[in-house]
Formats: sequence, C-alpha cells, structure tokens
Amino acid sequence: MKRALLPLNALRAFDAAARHLSFKKAAEEISVTPAAISQQIRSLEEYLDVQLFIRDRHTLRLTTQAEMALETLDKAFDNFEKTVDILTESDKDNDLRLSLSPSFASKWLIPRLGRFHDEHEEIAVRVSASMSLINFKNTDFDLSVRYGRGNYPGLYVEELMKEEVFPVCAPSLITGKNPIQSYEDLRKITLIHDDSSLEDESCPNWGMWLKAVGVSLPTDSKRLHFNTTQLTIEAALAGRGVALAKRTIAKDDLEKGKLVRLFDRALPVDFAYYIVCPENRREVPKVKAFINWLREEANRL
Repeated sequence: MKRALLPLNALRAFDAAARHLSFKKAAEEISVTPAAISQQIRSLEEYLDVQLFIRDRHTLRLTTQAEMALETLDKAFDNFEKTVDILTESDKDNDLRLSLSPSFASKWLIPRLGRFHDEHEEIAVRVSASMSLINFKNTDFDLSVRYGRGNYPGLYVEELMKEEVFPVCAPSLITGKNPIQSYEDLRKITLIHDDSSLEDESCPNWGMWLKAVGVSLPTDSKRLHFNTTQLTIEAALAGRGVALAKRTIAKDDLEKGKLVRLFDRALPVDFAYYIVCPENRREVPKVKAFINWLREEANRL
C-alpha cells in the first residue's frame, strides 16, 4: 500500500477505539462524535476488507488480527510524534530543561557542566532541583535523572550509574587529636545520618554498615540527622562527624581532598541513577546531545 493512500484519520480512530475499547471514549480523546468514530472504523474495515471489532450488545472486543496489529500501530503513532517534535523544534529554542535532585545537581552535575557548555555553547541548560517526581505530560521538562529502581512506565529509561556507600569525613578527623584509625573509633565519634535514605529501603544505613563490620554502638552515641544527602555531605565537609556517603555524590569532594574515605569497606545499593525522558523527546537534538554527554561523563567514573 502506497503511503499516499494510507487512511491516517481512520487509523487514528481505530487506535483510540482499540485502546479504550469504547467509541465514546475514543471520540472524547480525538474531539469528534462517537458516530464519526464508528463511521471511520466502518470505512477502515471496508478499505482493508477485514473485521476489526466484535460488537456485542454491551461490549466491544478486538478481533485477533486487530489485536496483533495494535502494538505496531501504537509504535507508528509514537514515531509520528517524535517526527513532529523534531520538525517543530525551533532553532531558537535551545533551552534544555532538566529536573534533578538537589544533591545530584550540586554534587555531580555542576562540577561537570562546564564540559557540556564547551561542547554545546548554543544550548542553555535550565536546572530545576527538586525531590519531587515530575509529570512530563504536564510540564515542559525535557529530561530528568532519577534515583530509583528504573521502573518508570511510558518513558524512555536508561541506567546511567550504579551506586554504593562508604564512610567519609573531613581530613582533620584522621590527622588531629584522637584520629579515626579503626572501626572501633566510630563508637566515640559523631555519626551523621542521611534520613533521605529512608525512602530507599535498599540503601545501607549506619546500623546496617556497622553490623557488617562487627561494631556495636553505645546507647549514648553521638548522632546528627539531616533530611537531604546534600546537607549530610556538607556536615561531613565541615568536620561535624562521619557520614555514609554515596560514591557518586562524594566523588568530587574526595578527589579534591575535601573529604577522605574511611576504610575499604563499601556496601552496594540496589537503586541506581537513570536517565528518564519522554520517548518522543529523546531524538530531539538538544536532548540527544545531553544524553550522549551524560553517558560520557558516567564512563569517566
């Protein structure tokens, strides 16, 4: 069948009716009448000489052939959307809108962002730092980096980096009076707790980490609690105690000597960082360029 002869309006009506199994709901989605949907389906069936729906008194069911074709048709319309996004992307709209957690934005992205600007001076990066998960359908965000298990239905998802945790502290705590030299020394030092890890049941907390190395704390052990990873790291930088840090978040401060890693023991985390964006946005040039750059930076770790 030649492309010029494809009955696109009728196929669109079939796609909506097949997904909803309702001419009424399909009509609401496309903003036409149910009678118009019915007419489009009838004309498509006549055109193809196949039956698409089994019409019972109160229900609508797909024929086996129509059910097999629906997945392919759904992908075809997704590709149409991608094409339209690419064609309508204005050369003047070079704003790249990102949604990131505050800790990932400040501790991982910002130290590296200069390299992206050097390669893509024409793209203006706009970062919104929030712990809230965004709804791409209701916002103009292009891309997000999310920390989780990677289960984000209906979106393009790509694992960026895995994670592990280990103790870190300011250099002064290993060189000053009563320096930390062994696991047992943790019994008398302030332990900084990242309470945001409570949202990640897989993330080792101090109780889990100390149990793994065979250390028990006295009941009157000194503690500090913060509700964000960013504040936890800042407290460690200020010499307020020892924190369990995520490798990705602490990497730059460790390389600069602002933090030091204690011991060799690290515990893995089931959660990871994922690139997330709408399927119909990832081929847009500015989004594609940023995804490629994220991969390159992750490979530097």
